[in-house]
Amino acid sequence: MAASSVLALPSQGLLHAKPSPQPPASDTWPQALQVPGGVARLSLGPASTRPAAHVRQAQTDVPVMVVGDAIEWTAVLGIPLSATPGEGLLSVEQADGGRSRKIPYTVGHKQYKEQHLTVSPRTVDLSPEDQARYERERDHQAGVMATFTELPAGVALPSLRMRVPVPGRRSSSFGLRRVFNGQPRNPHSGMDIAAATGTPVVAPLAGRVIDVGDYFFNGGTVWLDHGQGLLSMYCHLSRMDVRVGDVLQAGDAFCQVGATGRVTGPHLHWGVMLNRTMVDPALFTPA
Repeated sequence: MAASSVLALPSQGLLHAKPSPQPPASDTWPQALQVPGGVARLSLGPASTRPAAHVRQAQTDVPVMVVGDAIEWTAVLGIPLSATPGEGLLSVEQADGGRSRKIPYTVGHKQYKEQHLTVSPRTVDLSPEDQARYERERDHQAGVMATFTELPAGVALPSLRMRVPVPGRRSSSFGLRRVFNGQPRNPHSGMDIAAATGTPVVAPLAGRVIDVGDYFFNGGTVWLDHGQGLLSMYCHLSRMDVRVGDVLQAGDAFCQVGATGRVTGPHLHWGVMLNRTMVDPALFTPA
């Protein structure tokens, strides 16, 4: 395999490509789409060692994935659905103690469609007990979503492109403005794939299991860590055949489609997260 088509995980745990005068092949990257819910690829230029990149979110400096080599490093940045169109700034610090700098990027406008759904009233107008459960689960999952590891599964990733985890019709797309029982709620933060209960779900990339649980809204849920803030989640599962700490290779079956949590029927909700930001999974799948 040509060096330009591999994003390697060396002993230091950094995702990078072997030195090559050629840019990485296009199929190694998620599609760049600089809109709310999209992904930006920002060149950081050459450096002898991998620089650190951060983006400001809610008064917190959140680390950003950086891949590449000494010839050129690239930041792969997730843009929140809540981002206002306009200019954003990425903070970069050189590992050799060089001066920190700001790299601007532009967020374009994108209008997502609206979707109206009818679900159990209990999952829209929460009882005090259900509200307390939701808040506990929200706080727990916030910790899961803050995961940032330098060495995901300890193996080389052929690319950041992902295989679709389950075959089926896309029943609901990312970013839809959702209205449950006539009440507006947060936009849809993943891709829904219609499939029968019990259909196997496979890992789209090598990764490590960082959370397994049964949650009020999401039902049976598994989170995978693919390294440097790239996470994926799988919801409404009927069966989960992994435990926290398990390491999966791309294509490994690890759970099954179900209809648990707030749903209208059996399907897989698949989410992809970069730097604590849910982004469109379609940007990571082959064209």
